[in-house]
Amino acid sequence: MFFPPNNLFSRGTSEQGDGNTDFFPSINVSPGAATRSVLSVNKRFLPQVPVKIKNIFRTNRHYDKEERKSCIRENASGRNKKTMGKAKILAVTACPVGIAHTYMAAENLQKAGEALGVDIKVETQGSIGVENPLTEKDIAEADGIIIAADKEVPKERFAGKRVLITGVQDGIKRPEELIKQVLEGDVPIYRPQTAAADADQKSVRKENPVYRHLMSGVSYMVPFIVVGGLLIALSLSLGGEQTPKGIVIPDDSFWKHIERLGAASFMFMVPILAGFIAVSIADRPGLVPGMIGGYIAANGSFYGSEAGAGFIGGIIAGFLAGYVALAIKRIKVPKAVQPVMPIIFIPIISSLIVGLLLIFVIGAPVAKLFEFLTDWLATMEGGSSIVLAMILGAMIAFDMGGPLNKVAFLFGAAMIGEGNYSIMGPIAVAICIPPIGMGLATFINKRKYSQEEWEAGKAAFTMGLFGITEGAIPFAARDPLRVIPSIIVGSMAGSVIAMIGNVGDRVAHGGPIVAVLGAVDNVFMFFVAAIIGSFVTAFMVNLLKKDVEDGNGKAAKREKKEKSAADEDQKPSDSAETPENFKLADLTNMNLIEPELKGSTRDEIIHEMIEMLDKEGILSSKEEFKKAIFNREKEGSTGLGMAIAIPHGKSAGVKRPAVAFGLKRDGVNWNSIDGNDAKLIFMLAVPERAAGNAHLKILQMLSRKLMDETFRSRLLNVQSKEEAYRLLGEIQ
Repeated sequence: MFFPPNNLFSRGTSEQGDGNTDFFPSINVSPGAATRSVLSVNKRFLPQVPVKIKNIFRTNRHYDKEERKSCIRENASGRNKKTMGKAKILAVTACPVGIAHTYMAAENLQKAGEALGVDIKVETQGSIGVENPLTEKDIAEADGIIIAADKEVPKERFAGKRVLITGVQDGIKRPEELIKQVLEGDVPIYRPQTAAADADQKSVRKENPVYRHLMSGVSYMVPFIVVGGLLIALSLSLGGEQTPKGIVIPDDSFWKHIERLGAASFMFMVPILAGFIAVSIADRPGLVPGMIGGYIAANGSFYGSEAGAGFIGGIIAGFLAGYVALAIKRIKVPKAVQPVMPIIFIPIISSLIVGLLLIFVIGAPVAKLFEFLTDWLATMEGGSSIVLAMILGAMIAFDMGGPLNKVAFLFGAAMIGEGNYSIMGPIAVAICIPPIGMGLATFINKRKYSQEEWEAGKAAFTMGLFGITEGAIPFAARDPLRVIPSIIVGSMAGSVIAMIGNVGDRVAHGGPIVAVLGAVDNVFMFFVAAIIGSFVTAFMVNLLKKDVEDGNGKAAKREKKEKSAADEDQKPSDSAETPENFKLADLTNMNLIEPELKGSTRDEIIHEMIEMLDKEGILSSKEEFKKAIFNREKEGSTGLGMAIAIPHGKSAGVKRPAVAFGLKRDGVNWNSIDGNDAKLIFMLAVPERAAGNAHLKILQMLSRKLMDETFRSRLLNVQSKEEAYRLLGEIQ
């Protein structure tokens, strides 16, 4: 019979306190290979020992469930510091709007952690961006992570850690339970392989996967085209010499080396496109077959073609490589083979399949198709080229950065790689017309636009100069029926003029910036086309739009003139220049405070407070803001419990950030998370595109301050507007 060594076990009193003596593991037992050997030799002996011997062989950092519960109790009373030290918990809070719930959950988790004697750090992902970010060191030292969020939060950085994923309201309502659940180990370990399953499946289904994969490849390809085009344009403009065959750079010139660098950048265009399409589909295992397939597509010598299959072949190669690699990934293999699958078997097998298909089946037919397309575009003249320019201009302007815009852009960028710059020329003009045109429209006729739109017009004009079409989006979102047709017509006009004027663009970008940098052929006609197209947009949109000063606009102006100097001092401001001196009082005034709300239901209260904001001139469109408020309520109640409700919304119908406060002394049902009626009601109005973020910091401070029970009690007992205003002024 086998007997264990004398020093393997020592005697001690059992935890039950019954006086019995049991075997307990001594400190001489290590969790290494030697002790595992002891277990394997004497399996029959070990069950006779009345102790959970398996715990010996866990790493020192792990405890069973009962031990974890004990540690929590002792941590809370400060008795366990010597044996275990403070547990460290990390948390991330986020909500769709990122104004109130995000910071309330953070505050409650922080307080609960302190009460339990836990070292806790909370990262907030609000409208002002990420604050108090978690570092790699924080994550490495953490015992667990809580994600209390109602929107997608990236989780890859937490791989291998225990991660509890829940809603933001749980962070507000039951923070102690969440922390205890993590400390007890009743939380799964997050693994990278499950990341896809944790993604928001609804949004993924709505987005066309083919489009998503294609745009992923394009996003990596574009920098190579931009660098290559600019280097070639720079070398031609500074080192080129005029010859009967055009501008040529002498072989012995320094600028010839710059031109070659640009050409080298172009050589990567199709392989990069194909490679990252495949990566989008199959992750890293798709990179090698994708890039090899892209290289074969771009190099016609593999299948007897001078031109190659071009970007069309690259797209086909990318999708083929991605789905072949994905199919091989899904094949079940023995565990011993799994570690080498992504670095040996998947790349080799998928590269062979993709490469051979391109060489013997796909390459030659696609090359002929691409060669025909290139020749057709090169020989286009007259009516056909004008029609193409109109189509491209309309696609660029229609959705400004959306699918149609990107397809047209990809087409032009691909033609650059084939040496055809006349397609990208009209596109480069169309790219800048929507933002420049809307900027001009606000300068030409200010009566058609609000103060906020004047500021947006300045920003749009500047963005247009740098080829950023999205500068016109705020105008299109607010008034699509008038703005979108106007920018489409203007972009079509500019594109046609550019096509007729033989404008070429050697860089996959648009706007005057590319002309200034020397990447445009026929610069004069480029500016003629851009200016005419922009003015067409400006005059058309101003012709269609009505004066914003009609009706309520004029009344609001007269109302402002009649305000007293004291009211002017209290007027809400959206200044973000001195956030360190900012107070909640800067976002409200006496007219936005009502200590005796009259409504008897949630909806009546909301309408009443919207009227307060509208009368104070905060809103440019009452209906738009009302829609934003009720849409937010549909996502989840803004009744936060503790007698608090914070209805809030971002809307194009808001001129400047403001806070309205109302007191409903007998309470109103707000479907609060604790089931109690709401009495303290704050309505937050935020412009859709606020210039600064100081007001959002105030909203964060408001959310945190409302966690103070004494402050809430004082606020519940105010008797006048003046008293409430003074109390709110303490938040700074």
